[in-house]
Amino acid sequence: MAQTAVQLNQLNAARNLVLGDAALYPQIVNGILPIVGANSRMGGAEFMAETFSSPVLSAPLKEQLAPNVLQTIQDTLALPETDVAVLQGLVQTAASLYPLVFRHIVNHPGDNKSWETMTTIKEDILRKMDSFPCPVKICCVKFLQRVVQVQTPGLISDPRRPEQNETSLAIVPRTHPVLKISHLEAEASGLLDRLLGVFQEETCDALIVNATLNCLSPLVRTRQSIANKIINTVLEFFPTRHVRPPFTPTVRVNVKSMERTARALLVNIMKKNPNHPYVGKMQMYIERLMQSRLEEVDDASRKRAFPIEPTDGLDTAKRARLDALTPPLLKIPPLPPGPTSYDQLFTLTEDVGLSSFDVKQLPAELVMKITLPLLQHVNPSTLTQAVDAVRNRLETITKEQNLKRQQQQNATSLDDDDDYEPDYEPMDVAEGAEGEGITAPDQAAELQPDLVSLGPFVLPQPPPLSEEDAAEVGRSAVSRVFSMIHLTEPDPASTASGKNKTQQLGFSRLAGSTFNQDAWVVLLTRLATRAPAGLEASDKTGKGESAVGSRKTTISDSIRETLYRYILEDFRGRLNIGITWLNEEWYNDRIQMKAAAKQRDESEESDEEPVVALHYDYWATRLLDGFLPYLDSKDIKVLVRFLSETPEITIPITQRIASLARDPERVNLCVQALMYLIMFRPPARDMCLDTLEDVYNTYEESRPAAGKVLSKWRPQAIQAPEPVSNGTSAQQADTQAAVPQEPST
Repeated sequence: MAQTAVQLNQLNAARNLVLGDAALYPQIVNGILPIVGANSRMGGAEFMAETFSSPVLSAPLKEQLAPNVLQTIQDTLALPETDVAVLQGLVQTAASLYPLVFRHIVNHPGDNKSWETMTTIKEDILRKMDSFPCPVKICCVKFLQRVVQVQTPGLISDPRRPEQNETSLAIVPRTHPVLKISHLEAEASGLLDRLLGVFQEETCDALIVNATLNCLSPLVRTRQSIANKIINTVLEFFPTRHVRPPFTPTVRVNVKSMERTARALLVNIMKKNPNHPYVGKMQMYIERLMQSRLEEVDDASRKRAFPIEPTDGLDTAKRARLDALTPPLLKIPPLPPGPTSYDQLFTLTEDVGLSSFDVKQLPAELVMKITLPLLQHVNPSTLTQAVDAVRNRLETITKEQNLKRQQQQNATSLDDDDDYEPDYEPMDVAEGAEGEGITAPDQAAELQPDLVSLGPFVLPQPPPLSEEDAAEVGRSAVSRVFSMIHLTEPDPASTASGKNKTQQLGFSRLAGSTFNQDAWVVLLTRLATRAPAGLEASDKTGKGESAVGSRKTTISDSIRETLYRYILEDFRGRLNIGITWLNEEWYNDRIQMKAAAKQRDESEESDEEPVVALHYDYWATRLLDGFLPYLDSKDIKVLVRFLSETPEITIPITQRIASLARDPERVNLCVQALMYLIMFRPPARDMCLDTLEDVYNTYEESRPAAGKVLSKWRPQAIQAPEPVSNGTSAQQADTQAAVPQEPST
């Protein structure tokens, strides 16, 4: 016993260590395996289950630790164990280990021993599953779900990154020496039938059924090959058919829980996929579950109802006298004192349980189905008495409110007439008190105990922030604002039509006018451009130095860098954010240049010239350099949209477009982009024609497409082309495109 207590203490200490630092998991797991024996199986099983289900421990480390734990689990399962907690921990650990061991065998085919041990554990669990207690059976259901999910083909999200794909039969090579795809798939089909067999039994356990329904949702969502089979099986399951009388309250609760879990599963499937082909069947199934419950309520109400006519053989005269009897008078309780609510106004019963029942808990359809039949059997005289009682209450409350309103108006008019209010002077009161013999303040002070007089409390001033602290606070504020972009969704109106049709927005719009993604983007771009306007010029730079490179990194620069990275993560979907940002940069540059020119004119005699930090050219070319390598020949719409909505086309931008011609597959993309600028942006036409002429003379693959454009806009370039070496021009274009342009000063 002492040794067992010591080992349990060691396990608790190990658990506390890994909860404090997840990096200690590999050392702790390998260290406690020798002490997880017959005397400490319970603590060891719980620790293993927590370890391999912990989200803190990464999947590669779990996969590395999995082969070391398999033999211990196999030896513990082989023991004649009767402790439910130990069996639960072992089955949960096996459920977490199975996908890890499967991926390990896929990547390391030579490790046959680990796969044989995992297969032995799986067979042992499946063989003893029916004899396990109910809590362990629930864990076995989860184990079956994991095995079926792993041994069924799944979707491959990215073939180039196999380590990020989901563990399924799709990642197993066809020529794998250990894993046979056909055998594993057949086994998964049989285990799925065993998992769904609980819905076809004559009598079923509500706990096992609910556990199975909860485990089916991941299979339906991730495994399309077996989703329809699972849904069809659930649609054929009706809990009321799998219970036997007598219908005790426990049986009714079990049926209700199974119906609620099945309904939640189908509603979740319809929310995830509204266009599912079985949506109609699932809605009919849910309505049928509701109808069966309503029929049960109606049957119960019929059993408790009074007979319409006497059944004891009364004569005709007796029946006539019964019909002639007047209905009893309805007892109306008085209203409680104080303000009256609508609930109290229409409450005509003294039953506390009935008056405290919240009707909002019932669905509207159910209330209508119950209310309409009840109204047909209500006595007209009783209904008239109830309506008259509510009417009398309402009239009484209205009269009282009118009377109070008149009294308040009268009191207000009297207060308006009395304009004189004497000032209160405490000294007069003290003098009168001395004259009338009341205890003077001096005597009162002698009678009272000594009190310490407290002065006004003032909070100390906070210490001044250093530059590093202020920068850190600014970065944290920017990160919080950026998190709102991820939480909000883009405006559906702007997404569908490219702009909001109901409101014309421009540079002067309020950034916080809406709470969608566009509002947060405008707020960020204006924090980066307009907020530091005029402050960046304080760092003087000489001629030939960069205004951005010589300054320290500011909050605006960090916002720009974060925006740049955020756009490049998905430049096709976030291109509108980049266009908004560049428009704000260009607008801010022009405002700053205008202000600098005005300042220069006012101080012509001063030797110092105002320094203006320009950002548009630098970030436009950098953003273009960021996504140009990822464009293909089908992305002409993306490139044309960027060039069409960019506020200004410069020579560095046209040089970046010309660099696309180095790739023979993207020559047409380059020529089409330049042709669009030539046709629809006249201020940049000559610049783009010069660039297109250079592309025509440098790259032979571009001559068929570029020649058609030049023949219309600059035919003299085709008639007398200049002999230019292909290698030299290409090298110059590479050099110009590779060197990013710093912002001008």
